Amino acid sequence: MNSFLFAAADAVAPTEADAIIGSEPMSESTFPLMEKGFEFLQVYGLPIIHAIIIYFIGVKVVRYATKYICHLMKKSKTDETLVKFASHLINATGVVFVIIGALTKLGMPTTSMVAVVGAAGLAIGLSLQGALSNFAAGILIIMFKPFKVGDLIDAGGTVGTVREIELFTSKLITPDNKTAVIPNSLLTADKIINFTETEDIRVDLTFGCSYGDDNDKVKSVLMNILTSDPRVLTEPAPMVSISGHGDSSINYAVRPWCKAVNYWDVYFDMHEKVKKEFDAQGISIPFPQRDLHIVSGTGKIS
Repeated sequence: MNSFLFAAADAVAPTEADAIIGSEPMSESTFPLMEKGFEFLQVYGLPIIHAIIIYFIGVKVVRYATKYICHLMKKSKTDETLVKFASHLINATGVVFVIIGALTKLGMPTTSMVAVVGAAGLAIGLSLQGALSNFAAGILIIMFKPFKVGDLIDAGGTVGTVREIELFTSKLITPDNKTAVIPNSLLTADKIINFTETEDIRVDLTFGCSYGDDNDKVKSVLMNILTSDPRVLTEPAPMVSISGHGDSSINYAVRPWCKAVNYWDVYFDMHEKVKKEFDAQGISIPFPQRDLHIVSGTGKIS
């Protein structure tokens, strides 16, 4: 009994800190870990807060600048496609710079990061040469406007009405109502003939008549066909003249003027009208032929 009392008296009473933290005493490694945490907050806490502030404020500034620049572009009547592209490009570029600025505030080596991004961009650019050339051609078309939506053009080996101009391709509606999607680089690689850039356009036609037909009569018939068509303009005046002497025919150049929207109607109708009128007037339309002369002889063939 006495030994039990002495043992109880020698036991250390639990302190207030032990009661709060727990019955088990704290290990020696707990205090260094807390000290490292406080040191981390002292060293990086303020830069982290600054980086977060830079990011959020920077993103808002980029968005505001993008909207303002797009507003100015729309006010100057810039093409809508170019406005949308500029909006995405400015926003993406601005956000990248904001992120780099935030990382720089944290003390991270952004120089190597920029180098990696540049190398990746170069590799992607080399693998997408064709797409990038179409993209550059699309920018040139939108900026310099050699044609616009609704124009009738001859470009890239295709004749059609422009339906849509995009950054990589353009859509044309052909005379037979087919949709042709043409890469922009193909359109800008060769000449572009715009039939509707001006309001009036000349229709170039050529008709051949026999050498035996009266020249004045043929020219009179052709001119009457032109002047009787209300779609043919009186100013500039239509023209009919001999353009050459062919192997089997006299060729007449017929040059009526009309509104650009009537080009194809006048072009096709003139061929039909000339054929009907030539038949009615007895004017022949020649075709390639050969005269065969047979000479009889008295010689014997051995």
